[in-house]
Amino acid sequence: MANTYKQEPLSEKVQQEMQDAVEEKASATEEFLRKLLSGGKVSSITVFNNIPFLLFLAFLGIVYIANRHNAENTVRKISKISKEVKELSWEFKTLKADLMLKSTQSEVYALVDTVGLRELVVPPRKIVVKKPSKK
Repeated sequence: MANTYKQEPLSEKVQQEMQDAVEEKASATEEFLRKLLSGGKVSSITVFNNIPFLLFLAFLGIVYIANRHNAENTVRKISKISKEVKELSWEFKTLKADLMLKSTQSEVYALVDTVGLRELVVPPRKIVVKKPSKK
């Protein structure tokens, strides 16, 4: 299926209508710009009436910039805190591994032996206290 519209040449009448429409739009735009930029009453009144809108646009621009700065600062804080959390996690894992090693029976025995304590050879005995009987 080929595009038949492009293959058929446009008639002179259609081409002339299209050219007139383009010229009309160009002249309307040129006239509008001439009115707007001329030093007459129309431009000063137009500018004066649009001051609140221009101030509103300036305010929106300031809010946009402030929001962007706030977002960037928040992202920086988040990345800094996440790095700190990773470091603390590594430190926790290291300390946990050291504690597990130091709490083994052989390590405890080596540390306590320097103080003079020895490992029990006899199993512990249960001490039973008898309740005094009521007389």
